[in-house]
Amino acid sequence: MRRVAVIGCGGSGKSHVARQLGQLLSAPVTHLDAVYYDDAWNQLPMDEFEAVQRDLVRSPAWVLDGNYNSTLHVRLEACDTVIFMDLPTRECLWGILTRRAAHGQGQDRVRGMFNRIDLDFLRYVATYRRKMRPRVLKKLDDLAGHAEIVRFTSRRQVRRWLATARAQPQ
Repeated sequence: MRRVAVIGCGGSGKSHVARQLGQLLSAPVTHLDAVYYDDAWNQLPMDEFEAVQRDLVRSPAWVLDGNYNSTLHVRLEACDTVIFMDLPTRECLWGILTRRAAHGQGQDRVRGMFNRIDLDFLRYVATYRRKMRPRVLKKLDDLAGHAEIVRFTSRRQVRRWLATARAQPQ
């Protein structure tokens, strides 16, 4: 595990897992929200966003945190491991609320916290399992056959897996 794509719904815990893996693997962590949005929440043009990711995946070791389905192929083709945070909708909504309570609104680029909750984002999270998840699963089937896919359906599974990973000699 040297090149890791962490994907899943907003609020699922992608950034937390990415930070933990970065420490375990001594690999740089990139939160794609920090690449895609500037400080005023302006979006990077998609062709530039894809180009940045292509540069990032050329490195021998990395952890990239973010879904961004339109550029997911870049990460899936280059990774050796996919961490798919496949938590239930209620868990993701709870994750958003607790993140907001802990970190407030705004951005913390170092920790990968991007708290801008609006109706569109809540709608995206509420409909992720029905609308986006099938597209992500298809891309995993089509593009990530070479990679190990680790799928989590609960935060308890994540905690146990991370504890086991920490206990293993690197």
